[in-house]
Amino acid sequence: MIGFALCLLASGCVQAANEATALAAPSPPTPLAQLRANFAADVPSATSLPPERHAALIAHGKAMLANNAVLLDRPQLVIVVDRDPEAQDLALILTDPQGAWEVVGNTKVSTGQHGRFDYYITPTGVFQHTDAILGYRAEGTFNEDGIRGLGIRGLRVWDFGWRNAVKGWRQDGERGDIRLLMHATDPAGLEQRLGQPASQGCVRIPTALNRFLDRHGVLDADYERAALTNARYRGLLRPDRTPSIFAGNAMVVVDSQEPL
Repeated sequence: MIGFALCLLASGCVQAANEATALAAPSPPTPLAQLRANFAADVPSATSLPPERHAALIAHGKAMLANNAVLLDRPQLVIVVDRDPEAQDLALILTDPQGAWEVVGNTKVSTGQHGRFDYYITPTGVFQHTDAILGYRAEGTFNEDGIRGLGIRGLRVWDFGWRNAVKGWRQDGERGDIRLLMHATDPAGLEQRLGQPASQGCVRIPTALNRFLDRHGVLDADYERAALTNARYRGLLRPDRTPSIFAGNAMVVVDSQEPL
């Protein structure tokens, strides 16, 4: 009887210990928390913005989507770029049609530069990355000035098609068409200039952010569908990618100097 009682006691202790361990085990991170952790780990150039700045970027992003009659039908990631020369910020935002919008992370960018010939002002608007246009990857070649304009070899170039933009070197507001791209820049010669207008109209981003967006398929929702039946899209996407469940297709360019 004593041995039986000890057996019961030991069994009860093991069960209690197992239950305590289960209670003490941390809950797995939410998808948003995991995405934030990945962003912080993978993008060392990430910046920290105050809550009021996050609120402003979210408000301008919402207004631009509404003004362009773009309706979001599910929670998804949207890139919001602020072309304000004093800001030059990018926010990766998790949007929710039924709830709050949350900033995943921020970096500095460079948009179109004023006052330099053949440099356009990055247009504001909602630009969707669809399978109507097949993007490409940088070759990593140097130009005549020794600059790799699209960054090192293998980095993504997101192509948003032909867009109308103001000619930044003109005083009369004349406009012209540019090929609007989002891409990295030369990590040795130009990446340190991110945070100030410097591009010919495209959106320049850090190398680490380029890899993060590529790895998590942030703008590749349409490309993933196309890749199911089209080898060219399969060949463009990283074979080791882990697409986010929140993948979308929109880059929104705003100017926080302008009223909502």
